Amino acid sequence: MAFDGITVAAVVSELQETLVGGRIYKIAQPENDELLLTIKTKDGGQTKLLLSAGASLPLIYLTETNKQSPMTAPGFCMLLRKHLQNGRITDVTQPGLERIVQIHVEHLNEMGDLCRKILVMEIMGKHSNIIFINGEDMIIDSIKHISGMVSSVREVLPGRDYFIPMTQDKKDPLTVTESEFKEMISSKSTAVYKALYTSFTGLSPQISQEICAAALVDGEASTAIFSETADGRKLLDGLYQAFDKIMSCVKEHKFSPGIIYENGVPVDFFVIPPVSYPQESLRPFTSISTLLEQYYSEKNTITRIRQKSVDLRKIVQTALERNIKKYDLQVRQMQDTEKKDKYKVYGELLNTYGYGASPGAKSLEALNYYTNEMITIPLDPQLTTTENAKKYFDKYNKLKRTYEALSKLTLEVKAEIDHLESIQNALDIALLEEDLTQIKEELIESGYIHRKGGNKKVKITSKPFHYISSDGFHMYVGKNNYQNEELTFKFANGGDWWFHAKGMPGSHVIVKTNGEELPDNTFEEAGRLAAYYSKGKGQEKVEIDYVERKHVKKPNGSKPGFVVYYTNYSMMIDSDISNIKMAEG
Repeated sequence: MAFDGITVAAVVSELQETLVGGRIYKIAQPENDELLLTIKTKDGGQTKLLLSAGASLPLIYLTETNKQSPMTAPGFCMLLRKHLQNGRITDVTQPGLERIVQIHVEHLNEMGDLCRKILVMEIMGKHSNIIFINGEDMIIDSIKHISGMVSSVREVLPGRDYFIPMTQDKKDPLTVTESEFKEMISSKSTAVYKALYTSFTGLSPQISQEICAAALVDGEASTAIFSETADGRKLLDGLYQAFDKIMSCVKEHKFSPGIIYENGVPVDFFVIPPVSYPQESLRPFTSISTLLEQYYSEKNTITRIRQKSVDLRKIVQTALERNIKKYDLQVRQMQDTEKKDKYKVYGELLNTYGYGASPGAKSLEALNYYTNEMITIPLDPQLTTTENAKKYFDKYNKLKRTYEALSKLTLEVKAEIDHLESIQNALDIALLEEDLTQIKEELIESGYIHRKGGNKKVKITSKPFHYISSDGFHMYVGKNNYQNEELTFKFANGGDWWFHAKGMPGSHVIVKTNGEELPDNTFEEAGRLAAYYSKGKGQEKVEIDYVERKHVKKPNGSKPGFVVYYTNYSMMIDSDISNIKMAEG
């Protein structure tokens, strides 16, 4: 869910409950576009309020985390300290459903007179700002100065009047009537969900889709479905009821913050329970601030991991391309050696029937006693039949030696390709920096990266994924080749079950049986894990091999994670693991 007006309403509700009556104790400006207020609350406690007007990620939430401030406070920070230090927060408001938070503060000036000021947080993407105004709506200063050269709509400069930019042709969803709602939606010629967020302030495309889903209306469908027919009017009635239900939650401050997790990864958050996601994928939070801090922290971690894995991916991709080219060349050379047996037969037949060839002949017709068919053997007219036979035997022996060498080389190069593809798969599923550390260690051990700082190995703290089946069995998934090997040959017992995607890079999945027989559901869930954590992720069906661990062997000298097995079961299954529970801790 975007940081829309409904999310802001949830934040404002929490700030009203926590901050009103408290006093601003400290004011810091850790970044150019960020404030951190320390507030002593009315109950004697203390909390911090982060306000970030960053263009890429504007945020406002309560936090317990401190931030390092610059040695010399910026001018805006000094101004706020002068006016608001020890000021009492009297209210926190949101005009309509705008993405604006207004923190009302009263304080005593140098003369001892009571003054009222407002600190305004505008959450508007790249136009986000923190603006300090007096009781007469005049701008005292702002964290970002916006001149008329930058914006023709509104200047944000000291001494200018503060006003909220009018949202063109949009209505306040908290005050709109049913008839106004229906008229506005019906008059739009666009997709239903788009008609919602373009008609009302504070609605994002995501919450608009949720309103459509709650009303059982296809959000992508045209508003033409609300034609003057009974069915059309019924659909529009349902859409308004879904819309009104959400607006009632906002008016009554009935928020239920939660993060949607898919396979341990946060994909979205909501402040009102969504209908478009299964409830088991929703992790509830009691505080919207805690939700926002955790959600964006986890998303930033994932982004950082992807950025940090770029160099490793480049190393693997370069090595993979080089080995694939080498393998293709060797395969073509192997195909050329297929002629070797023909040359051997030519030589043998010339030794047998060569006496019948005329001097200077360019070919010889002979019976191939291997196939009982007549064949034509090309001859060099400058050579005798014995010399021609020797020439063919020489060709045969050369191709035989090439074939024997290539047979070994192609297997080695193919094994290296499989190994590199398995590392690629490990990079795709890495979620933490320690996961990358273990993958990098494997690349060092394989000779693709030179170890820096001597031969000292780094400490490995990455652990396999741990899931619980619907029947209560523990299932473990290796994140990389080292973990795969550890799980299969050191962690698992002979009676545990082993799962792997057939014929493609993927994780080893171990199901601990504890001597019990596995139910069918657990087999299917383990199969889905093996499909999801493989190159087949996203395919409609993936073939999975599964076998008791005691039947899985590791060939001597093979690459990490490489195994063989000669007796197994197979299943075709999808890679949807959204309903499989990940173990906590």
